[in-house]
Amino acid sequence: MTSESVQIETAQQSTPAQQFAQLFSATRRGARLARLLAVEQLVAWGWPRDGERTDAAALVVAELAANAVMHGRLDGRGFRLGLALLPSGRLRIEVTDPRGECLPAASREAVEGGRGLIIVNALAADWGVQPCLPAGKTVWAEISATRKTSGDTLSVIA
Repeated sequence: MTSESVQIETAQQSTPAQQFAQLFSATRRGARLARLLAVEQLVAWGWPRDGERTDAAALVVAELAANAVMHGRLDGRGFRLGLALLPSGRLRIEVTDPRGECLPAASREAVEGGRGLIIVNALAADWGVQPCLPAGKTVWAEISATRKTSGDTLSVIA
């Protein structure tokens, strides 16, 4: 298992972008570790450990990693977590798994065992799915630098 935390200059922007990438086993333990390491990386980038944005990012990572483990798993293959601080001030979270044919439904209603993407939709400024060639998919979400102002509050019933 290797991890990277680098500062790179992109050709399109003059400001540096910070990135983190890590491979994890497609297990519940791997999903939990993804969430924990994401929080540690954000703290290393100067985000407050108990801040609202950090908590939102941790929940989004947890949901996307859990989906990768439950629905995107192939024997012997793991999933990849990517984090990037964008010049816009957003945090981009990407979770890539090997199952390209299992696309997440964009349901906005809670169903049994299907609240993860509702949580992602509530916390993220934007999210989506893109193919990852030669096989697989990347589910991404962007956490805004500021809280959503639509007055939405999230309550999850267990």
